[in-house]
Amino acid sequence: MDLVRGFWRKHRRKILVTTTCLGSGYLLYKLYNAHTRNLADLERELANERENDEIIKTQMKAHFDNIQMIADTATLPHAMNHLSNRLVEEIDVSSIMDKLSKGKGILIPSEKLQLWNELKILSFTRMVLSLWSVTMLSLYIRVQVNILGRHLYIDTARGLGSSHLLDELDLIDRDDEQKFLASADFLATSGMPSLISDMQSAVKEVLKGKQLNDVLTTKVLQETVMRILDVFMSTGSPHHWVDYLMMSQDTTTDVSSPDATLSKFHQLITETREVLTSNDFTNVAEISLKSCAVALVEEMERQTGLATGMQLAKLLPQIEKTMPEISAEPDKNRFLQLIRDLPEVKLFFTLLYANMPQ
Repeated sequence: MDLVRGFWRKHRRKILVTTTCLGSGYLLYKLYNAHTRNLADLERELANERENDEIIKTQMKAHFDNIQMIADTATLPHAMNHLSNRLVEEIDVSSIMDKLSKGKGILIPSEKLQLWNELKILSFTRMVLSLWSVTMLSLYIRVQVNILGRHLYIDTARGLGSSHLLDELDLIDRDDEQKFLASADFLATSGMPSLISDMQSAVKEVLKGKQLNDVLTTKVLQETVMRILDVFMSTGSPHHWVDYLMMSQDTTTDVSSPDATLSKFHQLITETREVLTSNDFTNVAEISLKSCAVALVEEMERQTGLATGMQLAKLLPQIEKTMPEISAEPDKNRFLQLIRDLPEVKLFFTLLYANMPQ
């Protein structure tokens, strides 16, 4: 016993230090082990979150592709058919051409000249208006379905759990969805009268110096079409042309309802107008219109030999022959295909779908 006491007195300091070190080491080991387990749990959580987000991204890509297909195969064909019928109804050049054909040897020169000038204005109005309407309606519908598709996808994606990619949004009522899609017919129903009037004014402004016996080449015709479009788009307030495509925001709100501003239909219309009045959309629209104008003139050149020049009076009947090309069904419409394949258009709608304002 004395030996043990002596050993303790002699080595007490070392024993205490050793015991403290061993205790501290064990405590550090336990802390390290707990920290390691926490890190492993956190890494598993992050891995699951990344996997979840990858699933969402993959599904969003598939959904985006499906949305573009719906626009091409369902929404656009209906709207284009309605638009085509309205254009024929509102701008009828056949009656003037019949008068000119049946009036040979009967009409006096002044009457004949008046009919030819009317035909000149109406033919160019119908050509440029058809080009503008088809181009802008196709872009508008694609904006619509991407906005709606993005909102609807949010609801579907909730089933995968929470993710930093998604924010909580209210569900879209079925009636609001149908009303929103049906608004694509606004151009063909409500917007057409003022559109025709304003486009005709632009045509008259550009063609006032051109005579029926003037010779037009491919280059001159292309410049003329682009000039008409420029005058039309720049006349009036900025983005005035949006009012031909869609109803005003005021008409989408039921003022008698205290929470009218919360209407999902109103929100969708507001988002659509914000996109259409953006600089990015204006740039895409201008690029699309120019590309279609070039394609139209090339088509007329192929059919008529326009490259060597043609009198304006002889060109007018040829313009009418190209109208079915512009308003053809979407799956046979080279202008719609051209718009779809433009890199700027593809990028715009990819970004629109991925970065929809919440």
